[in-house]
Amino acid sequence: MQLSQINHPNQLRPLSISELQDLAGQIRQKHLETVATNGGHLGPGLGVVELTLALYYTLDLDRDKVTWDVGHQAYPHKLLTGRYHQFHTLRQKGGIAGYLKRGESRFDAFGAGHASTSISAALGMALARDLKGENFKVAAAIGDGSLTGGMALEAINHAGSLPKTNLLVVLNDNEMSISPNVGALSQHLNQLRFKTPVQSIERALEDQLQHLPPFGEVMSTAWSRIEKGVKRLAIPKVGAVFEELGFTYIGPVDGHNITELIAAFEQAHQLTGPVLVHVATVKGKGYELAERERVGYHAQSAFNLATGKAIPASKPQPPSYSKVFATTLTALAVSNPKAIAITAAMPTGTGLDILQKQLPQQCIDVGIAEQHAVTLAAGLACEGMRPVVAIYSTFLQRAFDQILHDVCLQKLPVFFCLDRAGVVGSDGPTHQGLYDIAYLRCIPNLVLMAPKDEAELQRMIVTGLAYTDGPIAVRYPRGNGYGVPLMDSGWEPLPIGKGEILRHGEDVLLVAYGSMVYSAMQAAAHLKEYRISATVVNARFVKPLDADLIVPLAQKFGRVFTLEEGCLMGGFGSAVAESLLDRQVNVPVIRLGVPDKLVEHATPEESLLELGLTSSQIGDRILAELRLSQPGTPIFRHRSKVEAA
Repeated sequence: MQLSQINHPNQLRPLSISELQDLAGQIRQKHLETVATNGGHLGPGLGVVELTLALYYTLDLDRDKVTWDVGHQAYPHKLLTGRYHQFHTLRQKGGIAGYLKRGESRFDAFGAGHASTSISAALGMALARDLKGENFKVAAAIGDGSLTGGMALEAINHAGSLPKTNLLVVLNDNEMSISPNVGALSQHLNQLRFKTPVQSIERALEDQLQHLPPFGEVMSTAWSRIEKGVKRLAIPKVGAVFEELGFTYIGPVDGHNITELIAAFEQAHQLTGPVLVHVATVKGKGYELAERERVGYHAQSAFNLATGKAIPASKPQPPSYSKVFATTLTALAVSNPKAIAITAAMPTGTGLDILQKQLPQQCIDVGIAEQHAVTLAAGLACEGMRPVVAIYSTFLQRAFDQILHDVCLQKLPVFFCLDRAGVVGSDGPTHQGLYDIAYLRCIPNLVLMAPKDEAELQRMIVTGLAYTDGPIAVRYPRGNGYGVPLMDSGWEPLPIGKGEILRHGEDVLLVAYGSMVYSAMQAAAHLKEYRISATVVNARFVKPLDADLIVPLAQKFGRVFTLEEGCLMGGFGSAVAESLLDRQVNVPVIRLGVPDKLVEHATPEESLLELGLTSSQIGDRILAELRLSQPGTPIFRHRSKVEAA
């Protein structure tokens, strides 16, 4: 059967093992070709092809539910659920999302973009099923990396306490290698202990032993020891942990052997209560480069499929903000042994692999555990260290309580570095870093700053390490800088809460924050074509805001335009408006930023265009506001151009 003919996973049921294996090859080929063209996650999906085929072979997806953790390993799932002919649009504007999305397909039982959620969601579905008296299977697929997240462990703890709730957890373990001999013995003993006659004999014998006074209690205890001894032979240590938590453990199973996988899943479906099937896979399976370099090929921009090398940009690019952050921090950490960088399973994404290689004792990777990362930093700060917590804006959301309760309430000097702040592009709404200004600004004792370019980021890294009066945070965008000259040494910290005027004008005031400062400067150049001169302020800090600079300027101009690459509700513009109100200055504040809507996957340029946040759109918006509010005033000295606008 051709993969292009499959529009429903139930079409797998009549197929033979050889036909399923052929489909596995087709899935890998389509997966590779699409990611090579569009970019996306490569290794995770390649590793679960057989797992997905076997699991869906044993289910009825018209009734049964499957939740996938994170979602970036669900490309095979998408290809088997009616999206083959749209798959070439993966991660493109208006196309297939790179993660799971309930609105995209009825087979996406639960939306996913952040890790460690699948077991909780699946357990909720299973409990709802039982409460409604319905009968369908629920399975949660989770990777060994996501299993490090506290939320997944909480869900396992809960599910294990519900012996009558049928739930299948599939652990995709791409770090474990199976010894053939141990695996064969384990598989044989597992099959034996789940056979109905054996289980019936066990139950009958245990019952009889309990009714043999006065030795019944002693014999029952002895039988329990025998049972545990057999179980130790049948399952590895990791399996014993799950068994102690209340799960029935099956595995490890070869994650690329469809026959073994189908047998394991069919066996699991016959059992009562929570069951965990441990599947050992190879990340990047079927593409040698991805198998060999699992970290580097976890996700890729567009690349040459034959060589595996990224397709170079048409011209040399400035360094990324992540690289500038990491190289600057590493240079400072060399002479400051108290500087300790912390990452939550993203050393490469945040750039901290640079520091990790040079100063391994000063870099801690806690796994997918953002909450732990923040409170760990708090503990380090208590003992005089200078912890630097580098986490994507979207992932730091997961540790809000720890930021508030464990760091800010205690006024501990933890330095938060928020990568991927603002519009992030093709990863879509689960990964947009649009909310950190709003969710951090309301917390007491926390200083918030954002650089206008990569050189100012260097100064803010210095500022963050030097600031010891409490917690401080810097946000910076995804992608490359502007190519401004970087400093090698002699960095000076910025004065806390002080902005700067970058351009003086007489007609209009633009106050911008972070990544929107250059857009404000370009918008000012656009306005100049209409004989309108703008004053542009680089706020640098949203908390504390430089009210001494901004408020007098607002009074002078009679209005303020604020620019930010973040949500408008509770954001930077709101901070400016509040500051003016606090000083009883009643002037209009026109806020330009992201409205109360989700920003879907697209290129950053496409997203900014749709949001009206390109520099020319900002200039046109300002012109429109001025024309509506002050027609005929001297501000329109070059009337023909203004009216044409």
